[in-house]
Parts: sequence; structure tokens; C-alpha cells
Amino acid sequence: MRFCLLIMAKSPVPGQVKTRLCPPLSAGEAADVAAASLLDTISAALDTSGAVPVVALAGVVQREDVRDALAECVVVPQRGASFAERLVHAHADITRFRMPVLQIGMDTPQVTPSLLESCAEFGEAALGLAEDGGWWALGLRDPLRAAALRDVPMSRADTGALTLEALHGMEVRTLPVLSDVDTMADARAVALQVPGSRFAAALAQAAAVAR
Repeated sequence: MRFCLLIMAKSPVPGQVKTRLCPPLSAGEAADVAAASLLDTISAALDTSGAVPVVALAGVVQREDVRDALAECVVVPQRGASFAERLVHAHADITRFRMPVLQIGMDTPQVTPSLLESCAEFGEAALGLAEDGGWWALGLRDPLRAAALRDVPMSRADTGALTLEALHGMEVRTLPVLSDVDTMADARAVALQVPGSRFAAALAQAAAVAR
């Protein structure tokens, strides 16, 4: 089955990403960790059978390694004032592919091609809740139905529940619960799940410098 694998991403610019990791990390170290997370996510997407990787990007990419990875994907700019609006627009921007969409972020570097391929199997919709009460994955047979998210408040402990509520009227498959990376505790827990990843290496190097 062919599907769009939509990654919502922010350019890893110091001071603009992963600020909740500071302290103990510096802004530059947090950006390195964010870049590693994005690179691991793109790698998993590129290796996922049936996936057409699309990155909805906010900001200007300054790192060569991230630019190289993005060159292997379709890249669309994020549009909208709020994150909810940017989600709605990103889904609308990929309707031209005429495929169902599985949308994730850059904060779950532990995803694997097999997990993503499995999560793309759904009827009308799918939702993967996050351990902090948000969500990490959203599947939609019709990307335009992401318009239901426009008024959902994001980055709250009840965002996952409110998103599920907004999808009423659709048959929603429940995906596995994952932890996304917001805090140092999250980052350490996720790094333990993927010890050989870029993310784990970047976190270990940053943590060593921060001591």
C-alpha cells in the first residue's frame, strides 16, 4: 500500500528547538539533539515500505546533514499561526498525492520502518497517543479531514483526548503509545530504546559536555 508519511519538522536552530532541554543542555547542544532526532526519523521514513516521505518544514535549515536528508524527501513549508493551523495546512498540501496519510513529528526518533508500515494500516483514521497526554501519530484516509484539528489546543495533557474527540464520526484505529522527547527525562528514556541511533549518540555527547 502506498501512503504519504508526513513529518512535521522544525529546523534545528539553536534557541528555537528543544528549549525544554536547557538546562542542563546549552541551546546549541539541544539543537544537535533535535537534528539527530529529525535525521533518525527521516531515515526510518525513507526505509518504510510503501511510504512517500513528505516533510512539512518550519524555518531555514542551516545544517548540511539535515539539508542532505531533506533532499531525499518532498519538502513543503509549514503555514499558519498556530500549530493546529499548520497541521491542517500540511495535510491539505499533500492531497495532490491522492494517498492516505500517516503524520508524525520529529520527536519520536525510536520509530522504526516496521512500526510505521504497521501504523499505516487503518480504515478511516488512526491515532497514536503519547505518554504525556498528547499524540505522536495521526492517520487519515482523507487528509482534508485534518480540518477537524483546527480548534484543538496543542501541547497540553489533554490534547490526545481532545484530538480523539475531534475525530468523532470516523472509525479510529488505536496505535501504540510512545514517548516523545520534550524533557531530559523523556530524552534519556527514548535514547535507551535506540542505543545505536544518532539521537542516542548526540544526547550522550551533549550530556557529557553538560556535566
